[in-house]
Formats: sequence, C-alpha cells, structure tokens
Amino acid sequence: MAILRNGIKHPTMLNESSVVNMNRDYSQFPDDASGDALWHMVQQGDDLSKIRDVEFIVAFPTENEALKFGEILLYNRQKILLCDNPESEAYPYEIAVTVTMSPNYQEITEYENLLLHHASELNGRNDGWACSTEQA
Repeated sequence: MAILRNGIKHPTMLNESSVVNMNRDYSQFPDDASGDALWHMVQQGDDLSKIRDVEFIVAFPTENEALKFGEILLYNRQKILLCDNPESEAYPYEIAVTVTMSPNYQEITEYENLLLHHASELNGRNDGWACSTEQA
C-alpha cells in the first residue's frame, strides 16, 4: 500500500530492490509530496491507470467540526469514516473519504483542493492520501 501522510512516504514505497529505472516526467509527477508518492509507485511497477479506492484524510481539532464536514460529504454521497487520531493533540479527529479512481496527480490534487475548500471553513486540513498498489 502506498501511503502519503503529512509528506511522509510509507517505507514500502522506498524499497530500492523493486524500483524500475526510468526518467521522471515532471509534468505528470511534479516535485511535491503527491508527485513524489505517485512517482515512487510507478517506479515499483504500479499501473496507475488501474482504478482503485483512494482514501483521503482530513483532520479536525474537534469532533463536532469533523462531524459537520462528514455530513457535507454524506449529503454528496461520498463514502466516509470518522476516525480518532491519538497521535495528534491538535487534530485528533479525522474523516477518511474513499473515492474510486485511477490515481493521477491532477485528480488527486483537484480532490484534495475540493476537500480543503470545505474543510477549512470548519478548521480542517488535509492530512494525506493512501491507496493500494496495482502491478502492471
């Protein structure tokens, strides 16, 4: 599973023994956390054209704010889960939003921006995304 949370790549994304040697196209994989995560997935042989569930995490300082955000998502027929994050005192409540898509930089960043637009009104912030890997 490829996981990007707070800009930290999951250790399985950095397994050098399975890395495919190729040149990075910065128009498809920009030099930022999401671009880096997607690039590492491709280097490991992931076929990003394959559709899968991508989970986006949005963190909140209070449970009430998280629930209000969750209500907005449910109204828009999104799949969500309310979670506790004991690792964060400032943002201990999370909404995990699951979207079925083929992971690509444009769709991931557009969806993160959409989430942030609504979450910021409730003191929320994006806290990364995760998806399974699909070998080519």
